[in-house]
Amino acid sequence: MANENITSDVIEIQEFPNLSDKYEVFSVPKTVMNESAEVVGAVPESVFLGKVMEGYANQQ
Repeated sequence: MANENITSDVIEIQEFPNLSDKYEVFSVPKTVMNESAEVVGAVPESVFLGKVMEGYANQQ
């Protein structure tokens, strides 16, 4: 990662169905930021960054 303050985990939903249920994953890719913002599918970088910032703001 380009920023040491940002971490990520990649989960194989077929191996962890409990996490798939918890985060309501019905298609991939799905990215969840701090339990409060999410992106499903491929989106433009500006949209993704906006969701990252939303997730950051909601953790404060």
